Amino acid sequence: MSADKPLRVLVYSDDRDVRSAVVSALGARPHPDLPPFEYVECATEPVVFQHLDDGGIDLVVLDGEAVPVGGLGIARQVKDEIFQAPPVLVLTGRPQDAWLATWSRAEAAVSHPIEPIRLAEAVIALARGVLQPG
Repeated sequence: MSADKPLRVLVYSDDRDVRSAVVSALGARPHPDLPPFEYVECATEPVVFQHLDDGGIDLVVLDGEAVPVGGLGIARQVKDEIFQAPPVLVLTGRPQDAWLATWSRAEAAVSHPIEPIRLAEAVIALARGVLQPG
């Protein structure tokens, strides 16, 4: 992947404030060593899968507290159904819900309320893995 080509990050939540908080926390370029981020915001599960089926999504952030379809279930479905699925970070309701993130097979989890530094650290680690597949 070229350093000039943006990383496409899908952000799913039924709550626009959560989507906005994720985008604001990460910004246009969360780390100088990474390419810029281009966000694809989704409010419904069908739109998430439409974008994933179309391809070109490098990283996924899913709100585990979204309704009527939570991000944890979507994460598990992504890992079950999409060949070479992009890495997934789930936002859990509380730190004690990390086991749910493990069940969902997400590569990372951060709990609500969104702490920008913690979210950025987790996303930067996932983005580096996208850029340097091991």
